[in-house]
Amino acid sequence: MSGRRQPIVAVLGHVDHGKTSLLDHIRGLGSDSRASVMDREAGGITQHIGATEVPSDILNDLCAPLLGGKTFDSPGLLFIDTPGHHSFSTLRSRGGSLADIAILIVDVMEGARPQTLESLRVLKNARTPFVIAANKVDRVHGWDAQEGRAMALSMRNQSKDTIALFETRYWELVGKFAEEGLNIERYDRVKDFTKDIALVPISAREGEGIQDLLAVVIGLAERYLTEQLTDVEGSGEGTVLEMKEERGLGKTLDVILHRGSIRKGDEIVVATSEGGISTRVKGLFSPRGMSEMRDAGDRWDDTDVAHAASGLKISAPDLDNVLAGTTLRVVNSEEEREEAISAATSESELSIGLDEEGVCIKADTVGGLEALAKELQAVDVPIRSASIGKVSRRDVRSAEAASDPLHRIIMAFSTDILPDAESEMAQSDKGVHHIGSDIIYRILEEREEWVERRTKEIEEESREAIVYPGRILLLRDHTFRISKPAVMGVRVLAGRIHVGQYLLKDGIRVGRIKSIRSGEESMKEAMQGAEVAVAIDGATAGRQIEEEDVLLVDVPESHARKLIRMDLSAAEAEVLEELQAIHRKDDHFWGR
Repeated sequence: MSGRRQPIVAVLGHVDHGKTSLLDHIRGLGSDSRASVMDREAGGITQHIGATEVPSDILNDLCAPLLGGKTFDSPGLLFIDTPGHHSFSTLRSRGGSLADIAILIVDVMEGARPQTLESLRVLKNARTPFVIAANKVDRVHGWDAQEGRAMALSMRNQSKDTIALFETRYWELVGKFAEEGLNIERYDRVKDFTKDIALVPISAREGEGIQDLLAVVIGLAERYLTEQLTDVEGSGEGTVLEMKEERGLGKTLDVILHRGSIRKGDEIVVATSEGGISTRVKGLFSPRGMSEMRDAGDRWDDTDVAHAASGLKISAPDLDNVLAGTTLRVVNSEEEREEAISAATSESELSIGLDEEGVCIKADTVGGLEALAKELQAVDVPIRSASIGKVSRRDVRSAEAASDPLHRIIMAFSTDILPDAESEMAQSDKGVHHIGSDIIYRILEEREEWVERRTKEIEEESREAIVYPGRILLLRDHTFRISKPAVMGVRVLAGRIHVGQYLLKDGIRVGRIKSIRSGEESMKEAMQGAEVAVAIDGATAGRQIEEEDVLLVDVPESHARKLIRMDLSAAEAEVLEELQAIHRKDDHFWGR
């Protein structure tokens, strides 16, 4: 074994920006020149669990023209390809990120999208160095792509017009990243990698510029990660990707080992929903051949020992309730066990501040829950309950108990809702809403849309019970009855009128609306623009009221207070101001 491990590289980016194409291309590296060499032999790509290892000899061959005679000292690069339902932000090792370095992939034609910015925040928070892969350059009009060609060469062979179009897209990205407080520079122009983030144009589909991207990743790793890559000695430490039930093996853990080594029979400490526990490794497995990690079926190779950095499957007793995204530690003494159990217990405890009133959040991992909580706290959304696992009936009942109807929402990141919780929600008359997604920004967006919708619904519900301001004109030649009650034709000039409302003339009450009719139809209310016949109790036409009078529809003071906070039409707001002015002559605090 060499004295250093390979760097762990994460690939992040917005949906459809090319993450899968890039990883697929990386998996295919070296296969043309070594078609007969299976990955089990030296020099081939090895697929681990949730990871792909590219050995240094393939990297050195591929990137030789760009490395200027230098060679890669580490054994290779280990690309983590986390299960689809895990966000990178949920995977941590010892407080930082599981990855040593990251590639943030951006579609050069679409630019930075919400998930790009979310990935960016995660990388900044975890202080993970990263490179930007500006993908899909082959879609720039006129771009001539050649498979396997270095981008430095490709850019010299494009037409002036095509390069000008590329530059436009490039400067848009520079501007967008500058808004996030980051300087980006094309990789061949970077003078200082600690000040500028390198952007490498690539076409993952055509396989152009991939060696430039890998050369920059290698360069950064060799230059800035030396210390953390020599962390290979001593007790093994890994990050749990997920817990699975495997046929013939029982419950198993998919783990990325990022430090030290692990052997069959080793004592390990893991974090469960009940705190830290210790157990012993019964079986260590790596997938056979090029089988896809998440679907290797029974094609497992039994192994006695595994070294960092690698992806592996572990079987052991008592793996129920192990939390994905937490640390697995190998322990060799009583003292180490106690320390590890205490660290695992604190990892399983949530560092999320809860409020007495707020929303309910769920996630499949501790890291995922904390990532969602952080985003909600950034937009001042209080959290009343936060827990790991699937959405249950208990969560629905907890959400129902929120006193603010806008807090009766369950946001679930990367986790499902149980059928009985769904039926509980369907039967609830409290308006509990569930949002589930594998993408945090989508949860936040959907919550905003729901809050907007729900606010309108609540307003509509209260509108029905509330008395609204209005202004009416008594129409000329439309007096149908003089008194007891007076019946007159009116036009609603502003707002609305409702049965039971009092009418004001020059600030003085002149009667009350007994009924509203349009032709033969009896109505509860009439809206702005309507012409209707109104029966007015307590007024006599020709005395208190006259044809062509303009009357205001009065509102009770308690309703005026509510109306001030509501979304009134301009005409309704104007009438309300007039009413306030009338009533505040006698009572300065009316309706405040």
